[in-house]
Amino acid sequence: MATRPTLLLLATALLCSPLTVEGQQSAGSQSTAPASPQSTAPTSPQSTTQTSPPSTLDDTLKASDDEVPEPVRKLIDWNEYDGPLFTLGIGLGFLYEYAAFAQDEDSKEQFALHPEPKTRDLRILLRGRLKTDRQTTWSAGIMRDFVTNDWTFRQTGFLVDVPEIYGQIFIGRQKEGFSLNKIMIGYAGWTMERTEFSDAAIPILADGVKWLGYLPEKHILWNVGFFGDILSKTESFSTYAHQTVGRFVWLPVESEETVLHLGLNLRYGKPAEGMLQLRSRPEAFEAPFFVDTGLFPAKSTTTTDVEAYYRPGPLLVGTEYYVQWADAPEAGSPVFNGGNVFVSWMATGETRTYNTRGGFFEEISPARPVFQGGPGAWGLVANFSYIDLDSGSLQGGKFWRLTPVVNWYLSDNLRLEMAYGYGSLDRFGLVGKTQFFQTRLQLVI
Repeated sequence: MATRPTLLLLATALLCSPLTVEGQQSAGSQSTAPASPQSTAPTSPQSTTQTSPPSTLDDTLKASDDEVPEPVRKLIDWNEYDGPLFTLGIGLGFLYEYAAFAQDEDSKEQFALHPEPKTRDLRILLRGRLKTDRQTTWSAGIMRDFVTNDWTFRQTGFLVDVPEIYGQIFIGRQKEGFSLNKIMIGYAGWTMERTEFSDAAIPILADGVKWLGYLPEKHILWNVGFFGDILSKTESFSTYAHQTVGRFVWLPVESEETVLHLGLNLRYGKPAEGMLQLRSRPEAFEAPFFVDTGLFPAKSTTTTDVEAYYRPGPLLVGTEYYVQWADAPEAGSPVFNGGNVFVSWMATGETRTYNTRGGFFEEISPARPVFQGGPGAWGLVANFSYIDLDSGSLQGGKFWRLTPVVNWYLSDNLRLEMAYGYGSLDRFGLVGKTQFFQTRLQLVI
């Protein structure tokens, strides 16, 4: 199990870190300006009234940035500690949702779907920084897995500044660094679920080391990671024995008003026990796996993904497309593909912040929260996704879905999502059509 070694690593670092820098930004700060190294006072809760428009570019990166978003306006302040050796913040994420379905006759023959409410996610995040001579942040995510009914560690490790190599090093359990859509915090997405191919082909987490680089004057960033399953063999996300992942991002346009993001990803992996399986739900957690190759022998996989995102103010347009080659002669050396394209518009005028170091977008913070007498932030989204797992001798299925979404951000802590989906599944010799009716309540602290 990975739990004890991870906690031991965390405890050792906390006890042995040298004391040289007495204060920088608190774990919850999102300011783009570096904190004063002389400050030692704990950061007070931010004012609930914004006196000036917040920056739409964030050049900070912390170990906890892939887990649960830190609200811009803090609901409470008793969950933070600022000590002589380290800082500590405690965050909470909770998702509760309901899904109903309308099926044609072919879809009913493929799968039996029933309306169902379900707790989608419950997790606790411990986060902070070590007061060492190098800027070092840490995180420990603990999630309730409602599939296995067990508690498991999520993103857990240390992010250390290493300016000598133009970036930072993350050590521990983390996102691999493949695909903007996958790197983003799930709570910050514009749709309820990630695109099907992302879930089918890329594990949500991995244990290893990742170098995150950044050259602001060149408007480029990158990450390179090496991962293994020595500590995570029993975890549900561990489907590879080891993998190497690289990502390169260029920002030809980067300003407060406009961001143009172009990215390329490459991944090579050895499946655990020489067996591989790609499968995905239809962007509905309450539904079964619509596409599924089943287990098949595979020596390795090579996966690539291209990213293109354009953000002119409140509008955000993006697309990603993936291709995976499997070195699996017994299965006919299959090649799988899929992706999505979407348009998102904030009707109330908010602009989604872009993280220039991590190469991803952050959660929306409403300019006028409901609990301060405003309308909150309203976002309208249209998303089209596609996945094809029919290749070689495998018939995993083809599926596409068109999804309009309405997002209502009542505050920095509370969000409601309402989605309708129309999908088509080509599998089992049938082409079934399904309508999806989904709602979600999201709470973060």
